[in-house]
Amino acid sequence: MTCSSPAPLLVLRVLADRRGLPSGLLIEADAGAAAAAADDALAAPSIVAALGALCDEFSCLYRSSLDVRLADVLRGQGWTELAARSLFCADERLSAALLPPEARWIDGDWCMAAPAREPARQAASRALALQLVQLVAADADTHEIEALLRLDPTLSYQLLRLVNSLGMGVARRITSFGQALLILGRQQLRRWLNLMLFAANKDDIRSPMLLARVAVRARSLELLARTRGLDKLTQEQAFMTGMFSLLGVLFGMPLPAILAPLSISEAVLGALLHRDGELGALLDLVECAERSEPDAVAARVMALQMTPCDFNGAIIEANRWMLGALRDSGARDHG
Repeated sequence: MTCSSPAPLLVLRVLADRRGLPSGLLIEADAGAAAAAADDALAAPSIVAALGALCDEFSCLYRSSLDVRLADVLRGQGWTELAARSLFCADERLSAALLPPEARWIDGDWCMAAPAREPARQAASRALALQLVQLVAADADTHEIEALLRLDPTLSYQLLRLVNSLGMGVARRITSFGQALLILGRQQLRRWLNLMLFAANKDDIRSPMLLARVAVRARSLELLARTRGLDKLTQEQAFMTGMFSLLGVLFGMPLPAILAPLSISEAVLGALLHRDGELGALLDLVECAERSEPDAVAARVMALQMTPCDFNGAIIEANRWMLGALRDSGARDHG
């Protein structure tokens, strides 16, 4: 993706509604860079079109303080100005009863708060999903994976629903787990199981937003690795790095303890625990973007020798992919 002029670095923040469900996107841009980009502030027509496509599924918002030329571009693509009073920032566990009446959108890191104690049934479902992740990571026999999958009706149903969805391109209806595993393939199964880890607990108000965050994080890392020209294996490792990076938050446990039984590469482990190597640098970049730290993002994009358009394209596509992950998991109907 090429830019004809300087482009602002864009950050997209997923907003929850009053129920805690992912329902909107808020765009942030470095003010100086946005102003410098002049009349074609986003520069690449494909970036503009991609931003417009997001409005087909989500409410897409920008702040009144955004550079006026950038705001005009966004408004022309269906984005709307955020009413400041409608945004509430929560960094502790979300409680609908404590929200001000005018709050329509919830921002902040409330979904990263420590989890409440899970009911035994939900804890067992999440533990089973983690066992499945371990089996797939260890390249276990399909029959072994199938036998474990049969123990959880919810995961079984979600798997068959996914494989029978229009997106899988299967002509006939799939009714057996063996068929489903064969059609899905190991790579897609690994991705799906990781997503299901974050969607498994319907009683955890954090689950939908954690799923949204981890989906954006994992897909962003994968796409940024592709932009860097890294090979397919490293791109897959980048995706898994993003997925595994929030397991500690999900379980309320130290990440090293969760990773210990998993069969993962040294590159992924080093990135997760120490931010080592190129995967660690990419994870650090995405975490800076999540915190809306424009100077840190700009410095890391430059250090990784990316263009703003490369970064913007990856972030926008990752958010589009996240919408599909929410649909597949039923997370937008969580509450």
